[in-house]
Amino acid sequence: MNGIMLERYELSLERIKELRDEKYLEERYQRYFSCTAAFLCQMADTYEYVRSGQLRKASMEELKAHNRKLYEDVLPEQYAMSYANPAYGVKELGEEYGQLLSFLYTELRSLIVFAYEQDLFEMIIRMELFLEVYYAFCSAREENGIPVYEELRQIIYWFVSDYSEPEAEKRLREQLCPEKDFALRIIMDSDLEDLRYLFYFGEYVTDSELKTAKHLNDMSRDEIKLMADTYTEGYRIGFEVCGKDITKKKTVNIRYSLGFERMIKEAVYNFEKIGMKPVIYRAGVSAFQGKGVNKIGYFGTSANKQYDYDHKDDQALYLDKQYVNRRLEVLKEAYETLKEEAALLGGPAVMEIFGETPFAPETKKEALRLSEKQQKLSVEYMSAAGELQNEYIKGEERSFTIISFPVPPIGDKYEEIFDEIVKINTLDYKLYRDIQQVIIDTLDRAKYVLVKGMGDNETSLKISLHELKSPDKETNFENCVADVNIPVGEVFTSPKLAGTEGVLHVSRVFLGELEYINLKITFKDGMITDYCCTNFETEEENKKYIKENIMFHHDTLPIGEFAIGTNTVAYMAALKYGIGDKLPILIAEKMGPHFAVGDTCYSHEEDMVTYNPDGKAIIARDNEVSVLRKTDSKKAYFNCHTDITIPYDELGELSAVTADNEVIPIILKGRFVLEGCEELNKPFGQ
Repeated sequence: MNGIMLERYELSLERIKELRDEKYLEERYQRYFSCTAAFLCQMADTYEYVRSGQLRKASMEELKAHNRKLYEDVLPEQYAMSYANPAYGVKELGEEYGQLLSFLYTELRSLIVFAYEQDLFEMIIRMELFLEVYYAFCSAREENGIPVYEELRQIIYWFVSDYSEPEAEKRLREQLCPEKDFALRIIMDSDLEDLRYLFYFGEYVTDSELKTAKHLNDMSRDEIKLMADTYTEGYRIGFEVCGKDITKKKTVNIRYSLGFERMIKEAVYNFEKIGMKPVIYRAGVSAFQGKGVNKIGYFGTSANKQYDYDHKDDQALYLDKQYVNRRLEVLKEAYETLKEEAALLGGPAVMEIFGETPFAPETKKEALRLSEKQQKLSVEYMSAAGELQNEYIKGEERSFTIISFPVPPIGDKYEEIFDEIVKINTLDYKLYRDIQQVIIDTLDRAKYVLVKGMGDNETSLKISLHELKSPDKETNFENCVADVNIPVGEVFTSPKLAGTEGVLHVSRVFLGELEYINLKITFKDGMITDYCCTNFETEEENKKYIKENIMFHHDTLPIGEFAIGTNTVAYMAALKYGIGDKLPILIAEKMGPHFAVGDTCYSHEEDMVTYNPDGKAIIARDNEVSVLRKTDSKKAYFNCHTDITIPYDELGELSAVTADNEVIPIILKGRFVLEGCEELNKPFGQ
């Protein structure tokens, strides 16, 4: 251990231990600092607990108790009285100070994972930040006052600014370098029959992870291999069907949820056989890494999704133009330092979960929110960061795959549902390929597609399609089987924006784990002109909710994708088990027509030539916005792509309309009526 680092750590910890019992500040502030200091001492104890080897020797009961104690402050039953809750922080400490100190308390909670990773640097810089803020209060107390708010905000600002450089490179190394193998070593070196290993990650562990791991342990080797093979073959075939050379790539990002280690371990062996080393990095836990309800990386159960939601806009405390420029500058430097490693990354292999209790967030006025100016800065940063990523990890060379499995909270029939999803994930892709080709052949005759809802669904859309100059050699729609996007079951295109118009309406949908009631989006020439939902009492709250979580602060977005889902097996499984509201978009999008707002299906890959199984080239790779990449790439991409599905039971009509106005129905009243698609209706009768 570096002597200077150790000295900094010991000095900080000694002072933090002292202030736990001090009575120097006004009572409400002293109570906050004493409580927070006690938590930091707990983190120091945890660091030692891991370092000394006690973690690996502890019993299951001890590990459960220790894990709960780490996270109990933000669990729903405790959250109302936690400084991590901005509402409580504001109530106890005042509006500005409450928001800022709630941010600080939340940032310090990232020490949990750093203690497990034995990352002393990350612990020290946050302990020193805490002390700097405390000393500001002590200094002001000498004048019988409290610090000026701006002084405290500047402390936070320079903390995130000064440490941006090492943090950017550290995070990028975690995403690119196989030697950063904290999680991998737990997976590969542990006895996965001994479920204590789940507590070695430092994530919040619940019965869900334990039951998932046990269920996988109860499965046969052949069953596990089938799951892993579907996952890794989907990744490999993704390169093959797009004409990309996988031999140029040496690393793969594995993203997953704890409990599936037995499958992931098998997948690691599979990837090694095709020359790929796994890179498994943790989902963001701090201001530097990005955090929120949607997690990217590996993770355990969220201790409290409302807590995650409350702090998704914490950067409002420090986000300005200077900070954006600083972040982009250090990100560029990090990519340049790691450009060789970046060039070797093949892309992500994602294993999603579903079945958790649906989350409908409460929007708190006390939580930090981005101003309109900051929203634009956030969009600017995401756009520029996306361009940087594509410069070093080229879109035309990388691929991905995504697969989903349920977790125990989905219900009493978890094991039965799990087996059903394995079946859905491994359906006969040749059967779907041939049926979907019939649909594509019909759609390729169309100038536009009409989509109408039925019953209470108010959808009425006209989707404009690109003109095929050589119909015998070209197609608008991709025949999607089981490669990058598992399970099978859709045909999709990037529609023409001009002439695409109307209203998209869904009675209830979950997007990015957030619920939307009566989501309605209006389009003109393919661009969003209006939107609303009925989640909250006021129109203002509903619009703000959509703009933050679907629009991602953009003023408008185009329709980037139109697709027809054909997986009626998945649809009927959802009805049979009553899990329609819990399915991930990955499966839900296969259960009816869906529309993505944001970038096209071929973002950063527009100039590649790819072909369907019938040999036709897919030409609908651009729209009137994405084509701007040729003159101004900042205007071409939005760095978001959100799929919204109309389920079959809300779908009245989907018809292809030819240039001479012939109307060819494909789906009527939720059933496929196009000749050659009869097989898709069979699950409805079961």
